[in-house]
Amino acid sequence: MTRILIAGYQHETNTFAPSLADWAAFTRGDSFPAFMRGPEMQAQLTGINIPVAGVIDAARRHGWTLVPSCWAGAIPSSYVTKDAFERIAAALCEDVIAARAGGLDGVYLDLHGAAVAENADDSEGELISRVRALVGPDIPIVCSLDLHANVTQRMLREADALVSYRTYPHVDMAATGELAAELLARRLKVGRKEPMHARRLPFLIPLNAQSTWMEPAKSLYDELIALDRTHGTVLSFCMGFPASDFEECAPMVWGHGEAAQRAVEALYARVAEPTQWRLDILPAREAVVQALALAEGVSRPVVVADTQDNPGAGGDSNTTGMLHALLAQGAGKRFPGQVALGLMYDAAAARAATEAGVGAELELALGTAVPTFTGQPSDPPVRGRFKVVALSDGVCTLTGPMMRGLTVKLGPSACLEIDGVRIAVVSGKKQLLDRELIRMVGLHAEQMRIVVVKSSNHFRADFTPIASHVLVAKAAGPMAADPADLPWRKLPASIRRRP
Repeated sequence: MTRILIAGYQHETNTFAPSLADWAAFTRGDSFPAFMRGPEMQAQLTGINIPVAGVIDAARRHGWTLVPSCWAGAIPSSYVTKDAFERIAAALCEDVIAARAGGLDGVYLDLHGAAVAENADDSEGELISRVRALVGPDIPIVCSLDLHANVTQRMLREADALVSYRTYPHVDMAATGELAAELLARRLKVGRKEPMHARRLPFLIPLNAQSTWMEPAKSLYDELIALDRTHGTVLSFCMGFPASDFEECAPMVWGHGEAAQRAVEALYARVAEPTQWRLDILPAREAVVQALALAEGVSRPVVVADTQDNPGAGGDSNTTGMLHALLAQGAGKRFPGQVALGLMYDAAAARAATEAGVGAELELALGTAVPTFTGQPSDPPVRGRFKVVALSDGVCTLTGPMMRGLTVKLGPSACLEIDGVRIAVVSGKKQLLDRELIRMVGLHAEQMRIVVVKSSNHFRADFTPIASHVLVAKAAGPMAADPADLPWRKLPASIRRRP
């Protein structure tokens, strides 16, 4: 019986962000499942739209015996602390040693690909290397990666095969796990690494230009799939996470198979044309003015992305620039109770609302002024009298297409209202990528005129189907919409900061 060890390590590191990913970030279970190890991992992650679940399903078809190690995930932030990385690495390596004693035929790792630790800029490359040192050159290591992975030469060299998501929002995570299982099966069958070819793009691509719901990415990934069919390859195109300050932060095209070089060069020629990746983003005030005008004549909501405070990219989901803009333009007075913003991470406000109860009115300072990449703090808290409209325990099972089936635990949560604007306030950090996250505090996005979401692109999977228009706004926050705005130190001059 073929024995495959499975494990996972998920973190997207914005090295310019204010908050570190410590061990507690991997054990809270707010945005990702809490750290787990052994059979519990396989049991809890089965059936969720994440890569390891796809591998678990594929293993049944292949007749593999799985050896579950550990799985660790934390919401994007600044560096993974040395302590957290070493705890995760130690657990994995201990399990690899134990698995080898019982016979081991392969290793699958569910990785992000853009995790930067305090003691390892290329922490996934470091992790793969440690496993390689334990299993030797002949046992295959195959990894799945996020579409935002900053793929390094070390990762490509130490693994037998890598494959990344092909959608953003990432609705194909489990499907990518199945692709990884296919690559592992191919590797086991031929008994050697397949030919691999890779090309790195010489510029960074802004996150907001990367959505596969829009051009050019939509057509480029269709072309990737067509090239795979033609050449029998497994191609990947990681558009990269353009906020990780290290030498190999940049998009990458690579592929595995006998015709890998021909297929990769064909795809590279299409994706490396720079002008197609440029995108216009609205300042906060202009976004609200435009949203108000659009909302007058439609029955479905206008959705506005507060992209620079995206907790899925290193923000803390607590800045107030968009809330100040909504209040300054009288959005809630024009559409009372039909303007919503979420998720606002403010545990103190959520606790105060819970203690006061539904219907109470509270004097609060909501939100936080945080350091930003400009060197200046974000907007000040919104001070005023808020009404408690609804309360929740913050336990929510997602139903949207991206992470359907995942239960998140955001702690005491509330819907607060000020001047007709309703805010979903939570005690844990989570990107607003699923309508259930605000429905749990009584906000039904489809009934709103304007919904401001703290997200960059992942919201599109669940919100675009109900939206009349989608706008992207640029309020002060930790995640730069334009990578050229960041104070890079390690990125080489050969990589342009914008297309």
